[in-house]
Amino acid sequence: MKLILQFIKPHRKLCALTILLLIIDVAGALFIPTLAAQMLNQGTSGASFEALVYTGLQMAAVSVLSGGCAILGGYTCATLAARVGKDMRVAVYNKSLKLSIYDFRHFGTASITTRTVSDITTIQFALTSFIQMVLPVPVIFAIALALSFSLDVEMGFILLAVVVIVLILAFFIMRSAAPLFKKLQKLLDRMTTVLLENITGVRVVRAFNNESREEMRMGKTFLNYAKTSIKANRRFANLDGLSFFCMNLFVVIVYWLSGGRIHAGSFQIGDITAVIEYAMMVLFFLMMAQIVILTMPRALECCDRVRAVLEHTPEIQDIVTEDPRNFDEQNSEVLAFRDVSFRFADAEENTLHHLDFVCRRGETTAVIGGTGSGKSTVASLILRFHDVTQGSVCLNGTDIRQMPQRYLRDHLAYVQQKAWLFSGTIADNLRYSNKNASEEELMHAADVAQAGDFIRSLPDGLHSFVAQGGTNFSGGQKQRLSIARALVKKPELYIFDDSFSALDFKTDAALRKALVTETKDAAVLIIAQRVSTIQNADQIIVLHEGRMAGIGKHDKLLKTCPVYREIYESQTKEAQKA
Repeated sequence: MKLILQFIKPHRKLCALTILLLIIDVAGALFIPTLAAQMLNQGTSGASFEALVYTGLQMAAVSVLSGGCAILGGYTCATLAARVGKDMRVAVYNKSLKLSIYDFRHFGTASITTRTVSDITTIQFALTSFIQMVLPVPVIFAIALALSFSLDVEMGFILLAVVVIVLILAFFIMRSAAPLFKKLQKLLDRMTTVLLENITGVRVVRAFNNESREEMRMGKTFLNYAKTSIKANRRFANLDGLSFFCMNLFVVIVYWLSGGRIHAGSFQIGDITAVIEYAMMVLFFLMMAQIVILTMPRALECCDRVRAVLEHTPEIQDIVTEDPRNFDEQNSEVLAFRDVSFRFADAEENTLHHLDFVCRRGETTAVIGGTGSGKSTVASLILRFHDVTQGSVCLNGTDIRQMPQRYLRDHLAYVQQKAWLFSGTIADNLRYSNKNASEEELMHAADVAQAGDFIRSLPDGLHSFVAQGGTNFSGGQKQRLSIARALVKKPELYIFDDSFSALDFKTDAALRKALVTETKDAAVLIIAQRVSTIQNADQIIVLHEGRMAGIGKHDKLLKTCPVYREIYESQTKEAQKA
């Protein structure tokens, strides 16, 4: 509830207006039966036509006022819920951008998606329903009881007793249903996860002929959700039936008691109509409130899940918020690893051990090693996707932990192995790193990245459509576009994390040659698996089981580093066989 109040606070005026309109609506709705009873009593007692017309005009005025407030209240309530939902989604999205890789593993991508979309939608619906169906109940109850007691004390007590019984039944049924709704959200998470796995991994499923297996797994997930949902709905059905029973019982009692009183002249026919209408409205809103309250445990569970994301302390946080004042952008040592060791939060041993090297301006540094040697972790540490466990990573002489993440990444350009393109145009994707880049700059970067020819061959050139993820381009084309995007930024440090793996040898060679001139004022760090990609680097760092097995140029390492020589010889033999 605190979470909802937190997001309602900026819209408190709209919230107050909504509540006021709904109160006027329900008060008017209760006043109409009173006027109707008055008209009925006037008719049976032989009142003048003018009196009946006056009462009828009062009813019409109240109906118009109540209806107008109902319409306007519904609109303001929907607007309030939409704004709260929007603010929540923005907050969750902004927080997710601050989460580290480890934080994402903690929550799960599917769960983050469910919390942002489904959970907040549930909260929006619950908020709308609560304001429209639950908040008016105390007002209706108080007014209806006051009017009932004013007509007949005994009728007032009977109405009070029926309402109390319904509330007690609702309390016990909702308490038993609450755990089921909490379970439903967890099952929804599981269902989303399995569904996402099947959709994204459909090629693997088909390749291994495991369609039937995945159908069974998906069917089991659907079945578990359906069974739990049925149990929860069964609780509601019981409450619904008992509430209708109490409502009908009250009507029977009213008619039974009022018959003798009308005969004795102590009760009028119009009063019976009014009391029954009061009871019907109270019990109707109670039933609607029960329906809403039955969804409250689910909504509260959604609130807890959203709050868990918003209140989660990111693994990586900025120690400082201001840009470093002594930042030397002309430092020849652009990047420096100073005795760096790193261990994942859930690991027992270090992944990297005592890395110590420097990337200089105008030079290319390469990192090579076998699978699991920690190559990609090096890139993650530079980008502060993780923080070092020991030592320091410095950019232009300043520890990267002493500068805002935004400032750090403004000076870096990162190209990952699995190239990712956003839906839009090629120009949109290239400008992702520099929104002010001209088309001439875009084409220049594309030419350096060896993507210029195929871009020009497209009917719309730079304005050609790009599907989500770049699925309408080949792997090599996506990599070249990603490299071009990095070049458009013109940073001080380029990080190529196995970014040439999808390129043929000819394109690879041409690209590396073009990069020498393009990156002469910056430092270049290449993480690669192919020796041919990095053999001309100014220095090569060889990693083995997270440790530096060697550092130097290609020729030197062939003589002094057994690990590097083994990698080189194995790749040379493979190339000869091919």
